[in-house]
Amino acid sequence: MKIGLVLSGGGARGIAHLGVLKALTEMGVTVDRIAGTSAGAVAGALFANGYTPDEILKIIESSSFMKYLRPAWNRMGLLRIDTVADLCRTYLPHDRFESLHIPLHIAAVDLNEGDLDVFESGELIRPMLASCCLPGVFEPLVINKRQYVDGGVLSNLPVELIETKVDFLIGSHCNPFGLTKPISSMRGVIERSLILAVQSKTKERFTKCTILIEPPELANYGVSDVKRSRELFRIGYQHTKTLSRQIEKNLNQ
Repeated sequence: MKIGLVLSGGGARGIAHLGVLKALTEMGVTVDRIAGTSAGAVAGALFANGYTPDEILKIIESSSFMKYLRPAWNRMGLLRIDTVADLCRTYLPHDRFESLHIPLHIAAVDLNEGDLDVFESGELIRPMLASCCLPGVFEPLVINKRQYVDGGVLSNLPVELIETKVDFLIGSHCNPFGLTKPISSMRGVIERSLILAVQSKTKERFTKCTILIEPPELANYGVSDVKRSRELFRIGYQHTKTLSRQIEKNLNQ
């Protein structure tokens, strides 16, 4: 039986995916194929390359991501994300999908065609970064003369990338729809609006997952709460552990 894992976008909340991965590993679940969008694409790439969830957490905590960003001068975004490629090569030196230990599929949106494109072979790092290009924040990343933005614009839980390639599908979704406290800032309004926009069709994708992992506690965190990475990791881990019997039961069936 082939097991597929789908990792959603969600900014800093995507760190919870690492806790999910650690719990699944401890349960003896072997992932045969991974699909990811945005933060899920980054977590998926590092895990597929052979890093343990704890090692990836340390990479996130020790990497000065912000210092690699540069202003965008073409008015299509505030920052350039392609300048982070050199940092990524430190941890993904081969920069090829074919060099990964687990097949990986990354979703990004072709801004001009309005299509969801799947990257699964060839160059790895630039497609991974393209999948993280949040519109308005980062300028589109150009690959093969096409402009790409965040895959979450059209599919924040890209089950369609691997649903026909596996027998058992685990979805890790780090953007609970609930809201635990009133919004009190412009930034909060923008973040909440973006989440609602990209998730308009996400619930339809939930039904395609054999197991859906969605820690409700993540509603207490914002997409930029990188400094709370240990908490996010713990939440993903502990919530997945509570589902261990359900996961084992479904796997046995």
